[in-house]
Parts: sequence; C-alpha cells; structure tokens
Amino acid sequence: MDERTYDVVVIGAGPTGENVAERAHQGGLSAAIVEAELVGGECSYWACIPSKALLRPGAALAEAKAVRGAREAVTGRLDTAEVLARRTSFVEDWKDAGGEEWLAGAGIDLFRGRGRLAGERRVVVTRDGTPAAELVARHAVAIATGTTAAIPDIPGLAEASPWISRNATGAQAAPPRLGILGGGVVGCEMATAWSRLGSRVTLLQAGDRLIPALEPFASDALKAGLEASGVRVRTGVSTTRVQREGTGPVTLDLATGETLTCDELLVATGRRPATADLGLETVGLEPGSWLAVDDTLRVTGAGGGWLYAAGDVNHRALLTHMGKYQARACGDVIVARSKGEGPAGDPAPWSRFAATADHAIVPQVIFTEPEIGVVGLSEAEAGTRGLRVRAVDYDINNVSGAGLFADDYQGHARMVVDEDRRVVVGMTMVGMAVGEMVHAATIAIAGQVPLERLWHAVPCFPTLSEIWLRLLETYGL
Repeated sequence: MDERTYDVVVIGAGPTGENVAERAHQGGLSAAIVEAELVGGECSYWACIPSKALLRPGAALAEAKAVRGAREAVTGRLDTAEVLARRTSFVEDWKDAGGEEWLAGAGIDLFRGRGRLAGERRVVVTRDGTPAAELVARHAVAIATGTTAAIPDIPGLAEASPWISRNATGAQAAPPRLGILGGGVVGCEMATAWSRLGSRVTLLQAGDRLIPALEPFASDALKAGLEASGVRVRTGVSTTRVQREGTGPVTLDLATGETLTCDELLVATGRRPATADLGLETVGLEPGSWLAVDDTLRVTGAGGGWLYAAGDVNHRALLTHMGKYQARACGDVIVARSKGEGPAGDPAPWSRFAATADHAIVPQVIFTEPEIGVVGLSEAEAGTRGLRVRAVDYDINNVSGAGLFADDYQGHARMVVDEDRRVVVGMTMVGMAVGEMVHAATIAIAGQVPLERLWHAVPCFPTLSEIWLRLLETYGL
C-alpha cells in the first residue's frame, strides 16, 4: 500500500473540502483530497446546482407573465424536456472531469476512493474495499463529507424505494403524481419545480407549518403560493405506513385514516451526517455522529488539535455557502497554526480567522413561488436569545419599484431590530426576486451598522431595494 505524507489531508471533495484544500495550499502547505464519488460533491451534482437549474425556467416564465405586454408574448407551458436538458448541462452529465482538472491546476493531489481515519493524522484510502493508499498528515486532517438523506422509520418506507433529493434533482421525466414527505426547503422547492413541470404534487408536512424556522408570515405565504400553483399541501398530517409492489404506484396510509397514491414518493424529512464509515472510532469519536467544532472548525472531541470538520458535517449551518465560508476559515487557521501563530487553546488570537457568521448571520434564499430571502434572526429566535427587539413590517408591493417589476406584485418584509444596540439582527423578505436583496441585509447585520448610519445608504429609485427606506421610515427615522 502506497504511503504519502502531506501537510493537510481533506476527506470529501465537495465545495467545502475543495476550499479547505485550496486555502491551505495557497498558504504554502501541501494538500491532498480524498473523494469516493464526484469531485464537486452533493451541491454540484445533486443539490444546489441542479435544483436551481430546474427552478429557474419556471421563475423566469412567471416573471414574464407578471408583466403586461410581456405576458401576451408568452404562450404555452414550460418545455419539460428542454428544462431537464438544461439541468443536465449544468451538472455536466454527472461527470467530474472539470473538477479533477481544477484540483490539478490548484496543486491539490486527488485520491479516488473512500477515505477512512486510521488513528491520529492517518487516512486510509480504499477502492472497491481494498486499501490503496495511506495518507499521513503533518498538520491536519479536515473532514468535509457532508450529509446524506435521512429516511424516517415508517413501516414499509425504505422497502418502497422512495426518491431522495438526488432522485428529485436528477430525474429524467416528470412523474404524473408525486408525493412529498416533508415541508422543509427541499420539499417545498421540489414541489415548486415538479408542479411547474407537469406533476400533480401532494406535499405532506407532519408539523403545522412549512419550514417552521421561518417567520410565520413567510410560512403562510409559501403555503398559499404552493396551493395557487396547484400543489396540494397537507399540514399536521403524518404517515403511518407505505406500500409499493415492485415499480408500481406508492400507497401511503395517513394517520387521518386516508390514503394517498402516487407514482413516486420523495422523502425530504431531514439529513444525517455522512460519518458512519469514517473510522471515527479510531480517534475516540462516535461513528455516525455530527462533529462538534469550535469557531476555528477544530473538532472539540478529538485530542491533539489536528482534526477539523467543515461544512454540513458539523451541523452548524447546512448550506453550501456557509460550508465554503467555514472552509476558508478552516484552511487559514490550519496554515496559521502550522506556522506557530497564536498560543494553542486560546481562541482570542484566532478572531480574524474564526467562523462566527453561522451563529446569527446565516443568509438563505428559498427558490419557491413566492421567493423567500432570510438572514439573521427571526423575531421569535431573537427573543429566545434574550434580545430586546422590535419587528418592523412593510408590504414590498407598496414600494415604487415593485409595481414596475411586476403587475400586482405581492410581497412583504420584516426587519428585526435590536433596540439596545439599534442595529438590524434579522431580515425576512417574501416576494418575486427578493433573493437578490438578501446580501444588503447580510452586510447590514454582519457590519452591525447603526440604524442612523444605515439611513444614509440611499436605495436607487425605482427598485425593490426601496424597501430599506420604507422599513427605516416605519421604524421612525
């Protein structure tokens, strides 16, 4: 078995792992990365990229139809075959030659196979169950293996061969009837996409709200939007049994006594860490567990200070852009520590490297109809953190740019203000194209810009961004 030594060894070549390795290499360290599937990971081939490729044509069509003069030029429905072909082009037909070429150009060695810890600073790479290489890390091993779909323990569900998110983003045809278990982001986005592409969609949510972490008005608008597009949304309904004969229809028994029959069933009820077969037991950690980390992304349960975990696998913020943010911080920390900068165990010297945005400044766009943009804390979450806050609300349709953007524009925004510091700590926006306004709110929150100073950030007229002026005026400025 080949043995190679590097400064840094990364397990997982998704966007997070790639960024850890690249940042470490840019800092002067040698880096190797291990990947069992495709270079580029879940986001590039089965999640963010293909899902947004499926969703964008429908959003573009909706925007055109929302403007008088443009809607008359639009006839017919989406071309499902073309939408799917466009999706496939974005994932390069699920081939990763481009990713492999990028790693080579970045000076990062790629080892194909499954990476498994084999004690402190050691990673064994296996191919087809046979050990092929052992990688020794001088300074750090970083785990960036992400998550996999969690299948709930419902009788018959696993045996029914349900779709998971990978099937939903990679399907080659629209199922006539699609059932969805779970009213989170994946469930709602895939309900949006496939209903636009011709499926009759029924979404079942065991709780009483879709995406319950959202402000209630956003959840309500999402449910209304899905229903207006033809999705049947059932909240407060749980499934007791699932049955399927071969490749035939799927039948769900509901706790209400009803049954639901569909051609495919998407399970979108959550994620679990991809750490079950990672060799965590060889370093005193529990296989299959989330990897708790400090703000420098170092795993807190592992001794010696050499093991890091970035991205979804540490359960801090399960979003690609947050994983990449953590990865950049992780790579920089590894480089700094390799040079002996800062006393070990003292977090203060690492403040310029530490990943802290995932505590309360996490931005997210949910690409449904209506679109939802969120960053920071909801009013309720701010309250649970002991902040004295005030929520300021304004209908986006009342700003001048909204009516120009779309006839009968409907949207709403809520700004959550920390009254003691007089800074914005949260923003939620619902409406067409609000995702492009999220970063302005992210800057305001991350920069802790006082409201009196924020008032001087003048929005262009007539744009949707005028919502900032109206929110500040409503606050009293």
